[in-house]
Formats: sequence, structure tokens, C-alpha cells
Amino acid sequence: MCGIVGIYSENHVASSIYDSLLMLQHRGQDAAGMVVCDQTGRLNSRKSMGYVRDTFQQRHMNKLLGNYGIGHVRYPTAGGAGKEFAQPMYVNSPYGISLAHNGNLTNSKELARELFHAEMRHLNTDSDSEVLLNIFAHELGKQRAILPSKKHFFKAVRKTHIRCQGAYAVVALITGFGLLAFRDPRGIRPLVIGIKDGSTKKEYIVASENASFTALGFKTLRDVHPGEAVFIDVEGNLHSDQCSENIESTPCIFEYVYLARPDSTLDEISVYKARMRMGQKLAKKILKLNPNHDIDVVIPIPDSSTTAALQLAAALNLPYRQGFVKNRYVGRTFIMPNQEERKKSVRRKLNILDLEFKGKNVLLVDDSIVRGTTSKRIIEMAREAGANKVYFSSAAPPVKFQNLYGIDMAATNELIASGRTDEEVAKEIGADWLIYQDLIDLIDSAKEGNPAIKRFEMSIFDGKYPTSISADYLEALELSRGDNQKAAREKSS
Repeated sequence: MCGIVGIYSENHVASSIYDSLLMLQHRGQDAAGMVVCDQTGRLNSRKSMGYVRDTFQQRHMNKLLGNYGIGHVRYPTAGGAGKEFAQPMYVNSPYGISLAHNGNLTNSKELARELFHAEMRHLNTDSDSEVLLNIFAHELGKQRAILPSKKHFFKAVRKTHIRCQGAYAVVALITGFGLLAFRDPRGIRPLVIGIKDGSTKKEYIVASENASFTALGFKTLRDVHPGEAVFIDVEGNLHSDQCSENIESTPCIFEYVYLARPDSTLDEISVYKARMRMGQKLAKKILKLNPNHDIDVVIPIPDSSTTAALQLAAALNLPYRQGFVKNRYVGRTFIMPNQEERKKSVRRKLNILDLEFKGKNVLLVDDSIVRGTTSKRIIEMAREAGANKVYFSSAAPPVKFQNLYGIDMAATNELIASGRTDEEVAKEIGADWLIYQDLIDLIDSAKEGNPAIKRFEMSIFDGKYPTSISADYLEALELSRGDNQKAAREKSS
């Protein structure tokens, strides 16, 4: 899970890219970067480890001059953590290409071997983003165009689609020629186009989410379609082409559960409304399972569960209370790189209001339960605050399988619901009662926003991967995602 943005404007774009990256910070807290191109074809760039606000100081912004550019926020994945993994990444041939990527290639190791042995390209990291950049660059370079046009860029994307498997949403800067954006044939990771009127021409933004569009003066134009490529040339003209013959819209359903901001609309589905529907359906399940429940109050675990919790409380005709105060200067525990850091972060992240818990039967609402570490600690805090009973509900079904498409979730054996019944999970986290969302209800919650979508990528819940996956790849990924392996990599970096 990363955040990407590309902007074309009549004026310098660095400040707008910076603002967009701030709005995408929830998608990655490990590193940030941007590259912009001025009218002479000169590239100006800056990338570093850390938050957006720390990476870009005023002295850096003063040097980031150019009217089109791209930006990226990253969170550490199985590929590794370190400055060399920060994006955008760059190759000088052909033309000078900078690329930012959100997603994960599931055949990156095979492609890396091909690039080295058959195409004589050196890779400096084991990042799949560097592989993707070099695949695209090689396919573009093979065309030998002195002055490439949109047809050359679109042909290179077509070839890239044929060779690359997995999930990828991409923005690329082709020096002196413009911005290119494309999305894998299943559209697993999101990518949205915005537009606004400049003084003499249209201006464009392409980003992982459209939450920042209004603040920057853009209106949402549409989503980049699965398999489609969009090119914005240096004159500000937008061109598009469908670059895959085998498209099947399969957006990631976990975007609507947790990853995306509630004020985003992805693939024409409002994240906020989808989460409202999740709360409604969860309330119906609670009433079905236990119509005579003794819940006194509904309390969300901030922030991504608050929308669902509000609707759930209304449907159950129960009081909704903010029982936790969140420290907004602590990052999302879900994307912290190791278990020990996640444990320590829960206490730093949440303070509890004892008066909302003392002597009550509380229903805690979270967006999902992954490892169970956070859930267990929060339930302990609720009991310490004097709760009589602690019930726990999840707006998502049990997470039982690892994700292959850009969410470095956990090794399967570290997922608390893997191999356990609901009752066993409840005992493990210390809940008096645990209620998971049903998968069909989650699907309906998202699909109601766009009935044209026939299928979602939801392999973390059902184990069904929409792309071909080898057993060796699954085994290698399982090993690399274990917390022990992550700790070892972090120690050596």
C-alpha cells in the first residue's frame, strides 16, 4: 500500500504535489519523494525516509521547480526498507523516466532475471517497483523513436501488461514529454483523474485517491480504467488508450474497509457510504444472533471504524460514544514494520475515557482484526477502565490469508483468524463476544455504490487470488513476511 500522485499545471506543481502527499500520508509513512520537470527538460527531485512534512523542508521546495511532476509515499514491504527503496525511481534510458508505483508484482523475481540476463539491465534493489520501471523502459526503448509520441508510450504499456503480473497503479514522468499513468488489467489498486481550468489550458491530477482534489481546486473527472493508460503531454492535452485485451475490473475491497480515506470515492464507490452500509449490516447480524443483547453503548476504535460504528449504533438505537482519544501524531499501527513497535504504539496512540466504560457492557467496533495485537490491548484497556462486559465487532470478515497485491499485511500464521474459529479468536483477544461481518454483506456494502463491478479482490478473506500464483511464490512471501524476518532486515539496514 503506497500513495501516488502526478500533476500537470501551467504553474509550478511542487506545492500541490506536497499537499497531495500530505492527504495520502495514511497510505505510507516510511518514505516520501517527488520529481518535477521544468520547461527546459531539467529534473528536480527530492526523496528521503520519513513523513512528508520531514522530507520536504522549505529549502527543498524552493528548488523543486517545474510545471509537471509526480510524488510518492511508501510504507515498508517485504522488499525492504531504506532510502534506496524510496520513490520515484529513475532510469536515464530512454529519455529519462521517473516512476512511482502502488501495488505488487507477483512475478518480479522472474522479470528481474530476464532484465539482467536477456536485456542487460542492472537492478540496484530487489524492489518490484524498480523491476516495473525497467520493464516499461525496455519496452519503450525497443521502439527506437527519436521523438516518441503517445502511440509509443501506449505500446510500451501494452507490452508491460503482457509481461507483468499482479497489481500496479503507476504514474510516470517522461522527461520533456509529459506524464503517463496506467493501471493493471484488473484495476486492483485505485487511480483517479481530476481536472480544473487553468488560465489558458486544462490542468490535471492523477492520484491514488481523490480526497485532495477539492482542496487543490480539481474536480473528479473519472477513474483510470483497468488496463488503461492516460498520457498528458507537455502542452496539457490528455490522451487515453485501452492497453489490455483481458480486462476484468476487480478492485481491492479492503480499500473501502480500511486503506482509503472516508472522503475518497474510488471506482465510483464512496468510501464513506460503503462504511455506513457496513455498519448497518453488522447491526442486522447482531440483532439476528442476539435480539435480546445487553449492550449499553457503542464505542469505535478511531478512526477508520467511526463511520460504521455511528451507523451501527443508530440501527441498534444505542448511544454512540467516543471512548478513546487518539493521538494523531502517532502513525497507523497496521503499517508499522514489526510486532514490538505495534504493541508499544497502542498505548501511545489511544487514551481511554474511563467514564464511558465504567460499569457498562460496551460494544467496541473496529474496521478489521489482523494480528489481534491491537484488539487484545484495547480490550484490556476497556476492562481496566471498569467495563462490565466487552463485546468486540469487526466491520470486515475474518482476515485469514496473506495479501499479495501491495498490502504487506502479515504472514498467514501471524493472522489471528487463520486456523481459528470465531470463538477461539474471541478467547485469544479477551472479548466476551466477537461479531465479524459476513463476507456477502461486505461485498454488498461496496457493490451497492457501483453495481457494474461484478467482482472484488478479497483474497485476504477467501484465499482466492485473481492472478496466477505459484506455490513457491506463496511460500517465499510467507517466510519474508514473518515478524522475525522483518526485524532482521530492519536491524541490518
